[in-house]
Amino acid sequence: MAAALLVSGCKPREFPQYPANYREYAYVTNGGSGTVTVIDVVNVRVDREIAVGQHPLAAAASPTRNEIYVVNAGTAAGTGSLTVIDAERNAVAATIPLHRDPVSIDVDNEGALAYVANSGSNSVSIIDLKARREVAQLGTGEQPDAAVLSPDDKTLVVANRGGNSVTIFDARTRALRAVFEGCPGAGEPVILPDSSKSFVPCAGGHQVMAIALARAGDPAALPDRLEARMDVGRAPVNLALKPDGGELFVSNANSDTISEVVTSTNDVGGAYMMGDEPVRGLVSRDNALLYVANQRSQYVTIYSIDDGKRIGSVHVGDGPAALAFSANSYLLFVVDTRSEDVAVVRTALQSLFTLLPAGREPNAIVDKAFKVQ
Repeated sequence: MAAALLVSGCKPREFPQYPANYREYAYVTNGGSGTVTVIDVVNVRVDREIAVGQHPLAAAASPTRNEIYVVNAGTAAGTGSLTVIDAERNAVAATIPLHRDPVSIDVDNEGALAYVANSGSNSVSIIDLKARREVAQLGTGEQPDAAVLSPDDKTLVVANRGGNSVTIFDARTRALRAVFEGCPGAGEPVILPDSSKSFVPCAGGHQVMAIALARAGDPAALPDRLEARMDVGRAPVNLALKPDGGELFVSNANSDTISEVVTSTNDVGGAYMMGDEPVRGLVSRDNALLYVANQRSQYVTIYSIDDGKRIGSVHVGDGPAALAFSANSYLLFVVDTRSEDVAVVRTALQSLFTLLPAGREPNAIVDKAFKVQ
């Protein structure tokens, strides 16, 4: 009822106008129901629910094709899979077998290769997305949690949660370059826009590791090297990087704070109170605002980066844990894990517009915009 009132109370002119051939969808993975909820962003409504594999928990959009890639962890005793969704038809186009317990995905700039971390197999699968098959498998540390490709597509950084380590590969030759130990519960890395440095949260402790990356293919370049272990709050579970790369923000889940890090100097600024169990941050594309999902609450906190302070919060659903902007940043989508819905926030007003239903145990979201011919 509340959602219906919110929708009916909004005038059409308050939303952007799109050309007739414009399409945009947000895809929400529902781990408990083996489905993906498709949200029609243009009309702000649920379009459909697509059956995928067992326990989907990560997704990525192709940068060059109208496709979405969904990682299905599978069962504890079996293997996982990668579901390819045709975004123009919002239908399954292919299913690619993976190894045990795949948990993350990243795609190169050409949309040619995907890198999937297989937590249960201690490996990363390299998937040829056009041929729909695995073309290589890289051995990693124990229980890789995320494999992230650098913006220049030359370096692959793998965080090994169970091994408390970080593995660095040359993405072009697929050769192992370095291993860095001493990062308890290593989580998803971020890499600077110029591909010069990676930061990895050590979620099992209270530090973030800063690693200077070698310039792949340059024999005169310095090797990959550890620059710093920075003390932040307890259980740093997520890093939110500004689009310009100048600062990153650490969600300290057990401290209810964020920490601000200057990426060029590895200096840690103050800790700022956010909400109950901050688990995910997302910086606006103008580098001005940080949105923080506080999972043990019903709120997303808004932090002004230039002012260095909280400026408000938005009441969403229960258990916000994943965030994504629409293509024009007019809307912020918040995946609520306990109320099993998606909150739609208008960023200009910093207010809730509506709540849309998701499947059971929603956990991740990705947005895709395109024009049909």
